[in-house]
Amino acid sequence: MVQALGQVRRIAENGASDPSLVQPLIESVFRLDAASPSAVYGGEGGVHAGLRLLHGYFDKKPIDPAVSRLALDVLQLERRLAADGRTLAAVGDGIARLAPQAQAQGPTHPDVLTALGGLYAETISQLRPRLMVQGNPHYLGQPAVVAEIRALLMAAIRSAVLWRQVGGRYWDFLLQRGQMRQAVLAHLR
Repeated sequence: MVQALGQVRRIAENGASDPSLVQPLIESVFRLDAASPSAVYGGEGGVHAGLRLLHGYFDKKPIDPAVSRLALDVLQLERRLAADGRTLAAVGDGIARLAPQAQAQGPTHPDVLTALGGLYAETISQLRPRLMVQGNPHYLGQPAVVAEIRALLMAAIRSAVLWRQVGGRYWDFLLQRGQMRQAVLAHLR
C-alpha cells in the first residue's frame, strides 16, 4: 500500500512513475486467489521499495506526510468498501472484466490503466472518505496521469484488503509500530 501511495505522490508531483515499481502493484489487482501474500505481488521483490519506505516511516525518517495521510484514508476506505456489498461486487466484476485485457496487453498498458482508473472512478471514488491527491496541477490535469493515479489507488485498496485478510487493523500502524518494524526488517534482510 505504501509503495502504491509513494508512486501516486511521485506521479502527482512529477508526472511520471517508476514502471518497475508500478507493475507488481497493478498486477496485484488481478491476482485475487494467490497462494500467499507475497505471491500477490509476484514475490517480495515486487514490494521491496515499499518495505524500505515503511521502514523509514517506522524509524521516523522523513516521509512525505501526504503518503501517511493517504495510507490512513485508504485503510478507512477499505472498511467502507468491505461494508458496501454492491460496490464491492461491482469492483470484483470490473476486475474480472478487465483481466483478459490486462493479460493480453500487459497490466501497465495505457489502455489497461485507463480502464482500471475508470473502474475506480465509477466505484470506489463514490465512497467516503474520498482520497484527495494533491500535486502539480499541470500533471493532475492530464487524463493519462489521472488514470494511472486512480489505478494505483485501486492497487492501494487491494493491498489494504490483503492487510485485513491477514489480520491487520487500522490501529496497528499507530499501536503496533515496534512489531511492524521488526516484521519489515525481517523481510528486508
